[in-house]
Amino acid sequence: MPFAPGTWGSLAALPFAWCIQYYTGWVGLTVASVLIFLIGCWASNVFEAKAGVKDPGAVVIDEVAGQWMVLIPAGLDPLLYLIGFVLFRVADIFKPWPACWADKNVHGGIGIMLDDVLAAIYGMIAIYFLNIQLSGM
Repeated sequence: MPFAPGTWGSLAALPFAWCIQYYTGWVGLTVASVLIFLIGCWASNVFEAKAGVKDPGAVVIDEVAGQWMVLIPAGLDPLLYLIGFVLFRVADIFKPWPACWADKNVHGGIGIMLDDVLAAIYGMIAIYFLNIQLSGM
């Protein structure tokens, strides 16, 4: 997708996250997030080197890893998935600290992946507390 590839990558990650959570719970999604992060570090590094472009837009595996992280505390709640999607996109676009630091200072595949994972922590924390609030209703 030439327009908003990060948003499309995050959106595409949602049904896969839901399926992983459905069959394996939060532990499975956590393991999948770590694996996709590790694979993404390697694959992004290779792609970036071949493309000759820093953080190419065609690479969206970083959005998948970050989006999945945000959804770990969401369980299977569709509302929390929607909120998690929005929170992750906002954090990924505006890159609060330390994601902005990683985006500028960490290079290669790990740099491509790390800023998204750090941005995801904000959404993950928000979804965790929202889930507690909604469960207590």
